[in-house]
Amino acid sequence: MAGQGTPATALLTRRKIAHSTHPYDVSPDAPNYGAQVAAALGVPPARVFKSLITEVDGGLTVAVVPVTGELDLKALAAAVGGKRAAMADRTVAERATGYVRGGISPLGQRKRLPTVVDASALAHPTVYVSAGRRGLQLQLAPADLVALTGAVTAPIAAG
Repeated sequence: MAGQGTPATALLTRRKIAHSTHPYDVSPDAPNYGAQVAAALGVPPARVFKSLITEVDGGLTVAVVPVTGELDLKALAAAVGGKRAAMADRTVAERATGYVRGGISPLGQRKRLPTVVDASALAHPTVYVSAGRRGLQLQLAPADLVALTGAVTAPIAAG
């Protein structure tokens, strides 16, 4: 992989947002992938967040939750004023974001989607999210993540 630039890192650089990139080597098929990524980065798993593409009442929505928990679909729907939420089809998610599964970043997506960040992110000075490529994480302040994505924060993680 030549260079580490992705649409997500380009957005942060263009907006002059403080961030750092952190490469890691974990197989995307590894069991308990998120916890292994956290271990590879040497950070608590509660600070590493995954981006899940969902459908809420027929429209795509990004849910950003800690890798240690699952997404509460009912809480997500309520957070965006919807009635019903489900996980989006992988192909639909990849087409809408411009990223591949395992490397979907909440930042720099092809089309800006409504985003909900789990409220637990605000408890940390910085959080880690995908940089837009498997094997690369971004570290940034949760307030910057929320501002750049236009996200709402809500308790959407279960477990």
